Amino acid sequence: MVAGSITKEVAVAVSAEQLWNAAFAKSDESTLCKALAGMIDAVKVDGDGGPGSRLSLKFNPAVSPATVLKGRLAARDNTARVISWDEVAVEGGQIAPAQFKKQVVQMKVEPASAGRCVTKVAVDYERLDGAPLSPADQAKLINGYIGLVKKAEENIIARPGVFA
Repeated sequence: MVAGSITKEVAVAVSAEQLWNAAFAKSDESTLCKALAGMIDAVKVDGDGGPGSRLSLKFNPAVSPATVLKGRLAARDNTARVISWDEVAVEGGQIAPAQFKKQVVQMKVEPASAGRCVTKVAVDYERLDGAPLSPADQAKLINGYIGLVKKAEENIIARPGVFA
């Protein structure tokens, strides 16, 4: 049972191909560290980076109230540019992580105008008490994931040669 579902689209000032290749096409430590440089201090991947692999992102305390984001890569479709994680857990942050029974995150990167794209972020969650999050907490939760996309965008623009 899903207590709530949050979706949000974010415009990104790089092409869908650039964003996908930089942040989502592979789940290895080197690629993720480059894409999220300045936001995360460490990445750990248990597995081959494909579905079933477990990822752990340690956030830089100067830029995020969350300390660690963990999840299991559920699926990746490089053709459709869709990726999803289940068994997602956030330690620290603005919303008490202990209140969640389940959290599933999906991102879809779609081309927009030349050199731009739109990323659609969806979070399905179930709280231990079964109640939905308040609108303010929903915004905090989805904006945390949007922050990852915007950091990747920032890094691609700042260092295009790294992601070519």
